[in-house]
Amino acid sequence: MSRIGNAPISLPDGVTVSASGNDVQVKGPKGALSASIPSEIALEVDSGVAKLKRPSDKKSHRALHGLARALVNNMVVGVTQGFAKELEIHGVGYRADVKGKVLNLALGFSHPVAMDVPEGLKVSVEANTKLRIEGMDKALVGQFAADVRSLRPPEPYKGKGIRYSDEHVRRKVGKAGAS
Repeated sequence: MSRIGNAPISLPDGVTVSASGNDVQVKGPKGALSASIPSEIALEVDSGVAKLKRPSDKKSHRALHGLARALVNNMVVGVTQGFAKELEIHGVGYRADVKGKVLNLALGFSHPVAMDVPEGLKVSVEANTKLRIEGMDKALVGQFAADVRSLRPPEPYKGKGIRYSDEHVRRKVGKAGAS
């Protein structure tokens, strides 16, 4: 049995969940989100609790059951609390700043890198080297953070690059001097 799929989703005050066919809409204090869940999974909302049901115990239905529950739960958390990812920039001369909806990065290339911030996300920079990406959609926050990190992933010799704030970079020893 799917432990994740069977867990009920408690809906805080001010959050409404509605389903029409495969589409699920969640409205809360921070805004509204919508997503489509697999057609085999049914959503039931009763007095502040949402439950998802699957038609059978086939392996594919069990997998989709947990997936659908996680998607709906992430939308509920997104419209109430939101999601955030924090990145750190390490390296001499590496820095970031935000002007409007454009994130400007100086990462040791011969040119500055400008990235457009997607709609629905808020990016803030602290001390030129700490980035905070916030938004309601967990997938969008994570994808934009991964895109920023992929511009200059941390390298193992000096540790220069962009990393998540909780990421540990394993350092390698450089080559031994020839004697």
